[in-house]
Amino acid sequence: MIDFEKVRAIDFHTHAEEACGCHTDDGYDELQSTMAKYFGAPWAHPPTIDETAAHYREKNIAAVIFPVDSERETGYRRYNNYEVAEACAKNADILIPFASIDPAKGKLGAREARDLVENHGIKGFKFHPTMQGFYPNDRMAYPLYEAIAEAGVPALFHTGQTGVGSGMRGGNGMRLKYSNPMYMDDLAVDFPDMPIILAHPSFPWQEEALSVAQHKPNVYIDLSGWSPKYFPKILVQYANTILKKKMLFGSDWPMIAPEKWLNAFDKAEFRDEVRPMILKDNAMRLLGVS
Repeated sequence: MIDFEKVRAIDFHTHAEEACGCHTDDGYDELQSTMAKYFGAPWAHPPTIDETAAHYREKNIAAVIFPVDSERETGYRRYNNYEVAEACAKNADILIPFASIDPAKGKLGAREARDLVENHGIKGFKFHPTMQGFYPNDRMAYPLYEAIAEAGVPALFHTGQTGVGSGMRGGNGMRLKYSNPMYMDDLAVDFPDMPIILAHPSFPWQEEALSVAQHKPNVYIDLSGWSPKYFPKILVQYANTILKKKMLFGSDWPMIAPEKWLNAFDKAEFRDEVRPMILKDNAMRLLGVS
């Protein structure tokens, strides 16, 4: 188990990649290489879960890690949640496993969610509305949300623009409209006891994200996907004040390394008393380990 008192931070946003590597017949290789160039990542192929764990262990940072089940919308093979859970169990001293289920799976997906939490150590769920091709407040997704809410674990949603497909022909089919954080306001009303995390500075909807997080007690924001040196002024202002207990450190590994994000965070205009909350305290409370 993770010694949360000893780790220096909790990265709430890292991605799991298949141990067998990218596939050559579904377009995933091209997507990953294009994204690596977009983010300036120093690798040709994303690291495996074991490699991720080794990196985070060396840096003394715990990490929430998840796949993205976008197979129906994109054709990219799904990284099986049970395989992710098994790999994370071998690295339970540093990794916190989340799963991902296409909400279009309805009751079948809800059944999988319950099993993953009850029997396989899954601590939350990741959604990427743009990659999965759905509006987060579509009632089609509600059976899955009900299972997550019953389990009492967080649901993390990509919000805002995405590096996925950026610069590729037609954006590689990615539709940005699905990731407006205002759709999560409906979820916060309908599932008031389910912790909801809005991932990333939600460009071009930053103020919408701040509004929802301020208005709804169960909504948080992770700060992944951007270097803190580029954060909008209003995001830093809210993080320093009324949302200081709602902000979470996240890198977006492997596209952004945690040490690179933390380096920029050290130089950004966050108040000294707020920094420990963002880096670890808020995440511990949200995960129920404080």
